[in-house]
Amino acid sequence: MSVTDKKKNEIETIDPARLIDQVDQLGRDMAGARAEICRFIFGQSEVVEESLITLLAGGHLLLIGVPGLGKTKLVETVGQVFGLDTRRVQFTPDLMPADILGSEVLEESEKGQRSFRFIKGPVFCQLLMADEINRASPRTQSALLQAMQEHRVSVAGEYHDLPQPFHVLATQNPLEQEGTYPLPEAQLDRFLMQVDVSYPDLDAEREILVKTTGAGQDTPKRMMGAAALMAGQQLIRHVPVGESIANAILELVRAGRPETSDIDDVSQYVAWGPGPRASQALMLAVRARAVIDGRLSPSVDDVLALAHPILRHRMALTFAARAEGVRLESVIDRLCERIA
Repeated sequence: MSVTDKKKNEIETIDPARLIDQVDQLGRDMAGARAEICRFIFGQSEVVEESLITLLAGGHLLLIGVPGLGKTKLVETVGQVFGLDTRRVQFTPDLMPADILGSEVLEESEKGQRSFRFIKGPVFCQLLMADEINRASPRTQSALLQAMQEHRVSVAGEYHDLPQPFHVLATQNPLEQEGTYPLPEAQLDRFLMQVDVSYPDLDAEREILVKTTGAGQDTPKRMMGAAALMAGQQLIRHVPVGESIANAILELVRAGRPETSDIDDVSQYVAWGPGPRASQALMLAVRARAVIDGRLSPSVDDVLALAHPILRHRMALTFAARAEGVRLESVIDRLCERIA
């Protein structure tokens, strides 16, 4: 039985009468997890919220920012707060796919019989921290494609299921820095969100200065387990979504495709737009955001709030647009105006 079939069998039918209580409890649990993470990640409340939305939606997260903004610290803290088996891979130009997935080795028994044994790589965990993912070659980056989409890997013609839940939280330095490789578009699409991490404000940086340079360093507390997180991921799939919200998601995504869009900025400046996976990501993410905020169903405000992190890595500007100084953020703003 494949991993996908197992997931389908694990989905429980939820009594509508109990749905409100279960959603309310999940919201309180996620609020506690967010508060605990924010004790160690200062001045990045929006980044923390979007990271939790990604986890609850069952997706993968790409964190982009210059070094020293706490991206790696955030991933480590998330793993501790949710009690997940966490592995870290430092991506470098000489990293090979086998260093991530694992490889088969030839062994000889005491009787002289030879056989191959598969040695699992660091991808066999619940939370994989792909640190500075854009410093590895595209060949190595693509080693994660199957793992991120199917939650399994194939080595020497054999499939190996990954632990559940499985999430990739990758960090990336801006592409204008030396020694980096752009991620393939197919892999970018596998990330539920791309979150841009900016510099903290003055008060947050002062808090970082005071609390991280003292003699004593506290450690994050475990607030939820892997089983509770997986139950929450199944629960949000039962959160009702109004027809108007579904229509808003479809209008937003389809308007971002230059082939079918009637927006001048899109048809003129966008080289390729978001595919159906963007619609799926928005549908799951708006549900997760509503639950984390203590609401039973999402609203258009949730769609607008998540449009940028879900669309920015699924669209690309033309060369002419970049030459004219057009920013992708402004194009997405135009899309949001359609549904605001």
